[in-house]
Amino acid sequence: MSQSLSAEQLQLDANESPKLLASPLAITNSALVKNRIFKSAMSEQLGDKNFLPKPQLAHLYKVWAQGGTGLLITGNVMIDRSALGEPNNVVLDKDSEIEPFKKWAQAGTENNTQLWMQLNHPGKQSPKYLSPEPVAPSVVPLAKALQSGFNTPKALSDEEIVAIIERFAVAAARAKEAGFTGVQIHGAHGYLVSQFLSPHHNRREDKWGGSLENRMRFVREVYKAIRSKVGESFPIGIKLNSADFQKGGFSEEDSMQVMKALQDDGINLIEVSGGNYENPSMMGARVKNSTAAREAYFLDYAEKARKLLSIPLVVTGGFRSARAMESALTTQATDMVGIARPLSVDPDLSNKLIADINHKISLKPLSTGVKALDFMAMLNITWYEQQLSLIGHGKSPKPNMSAWISVLRTFASMGTTAFKKRRA
Repeated sequence: MSQSLSAEQLQLDANESPKLLASPLAITNSALVKNRIFKSAMSEQLGDKNFLPKPQLAHLYKVWAQGGTGLLITGNVMIDRSALGEPNNVVLDKDSEIEPFKKWAQAGTENNTQLWMQLNHPGKQSPKYLSPEPVAPSVVPLAKALQSGFNTPKALSDEEIVAIIERFAVAAARAKEAGFTGVQIHGAHGYLVSQFLSPHHNRREDKWGGSLENRMRFVREVYKAIRSKVGESFPIGIKLNSADFQKGGFSEEDSMQVMKALQDDGINLIEVSGGNYENPSMMGARVKNSTAAREAYFLDYAEKARKLLSIPLVVTGGFRSARAMESALTTQATDMVGIARPLSVDPDLSNKLIADINHKISLKPLSTGVKALDFMAMLNITWYEQQLSLIGHGKSPKPNMSAWISVLRTFASMGTTAFKKRRA
């Protein structure tokens, strides 16, 4: 149960190290995370032409493992090579060569680190140059501002839905075979699982749509299919929206009920996020001052969810200081602290946070000064992907790399593809 602590109670000695942040957490009877720092998923864009992980991906996760993070979540690995969210995605399916995944898993589990693979299907959030006819629960296009880059989807048949559920299960079983220590279902940010949950995107009238019970059937069946393949002791988590933050979409009330149902089904961990391509709240859009002061975008929601849940809960988005992280753990609003972009500019950040309660990191605003160019180059995504590429190639990240250099590198590396919408 969450509790309110005064500012005085939360004060730690200036020279004191964080206590809860450094403490272990049992996810299952056989899965112990060494500390409470959770690296949330980021798109690495390090898949090769056969959708296999490049060697740089293994090196990147080796560096993060040595950097002290307790639990690393991979960037979204697609379960179907005909349904990509972005170019250079990694895909794990029945036909994937397993050896590159084993090397990735071995590197990312060094230093007693947990490494979970995030599994995803983009649904209609697949750019038109990758998916001429994307699929979704219903024939509902993305918002008008995005329709130039994303085609109107085809509604999935019942048989196709069942086949996708099986693909999730196969990918999870193969992740376990490769040596990953858990999997996370991507159920947030407007991808396929999230589309099924949303009454705006899911307008079906069969058993997969309509009531919340029907709309959550897809994600529950995905979980159950994975569990049947990996066994009872293998950790399965989910990243779930607190809400979509759009009219007629997935609400906080819906989200709470889905979390409770998944906990009853046996899921082991829930990471809280929010938003989608049409309303990117996970990027910190329109954050209130009170939220910014606590550093975490979804902490207020997590405090409500905590009253319903007994399984580990993770809040990701906005954390920048050891002191704010320790405070969030002390109030029991969250069991782990999720960070992502800060680890792309300082892969050793977790070691520093655990060693010093006063340690914090700031991320500089990114802009060329030309908003249209920033948007076209997806600067707030590609700048960080370039940092990941540097680390993967054995180099140090460049926190002060200019926005202009990043944009030029984006266009140079992608050619005409750089001018096509990859994300919102």
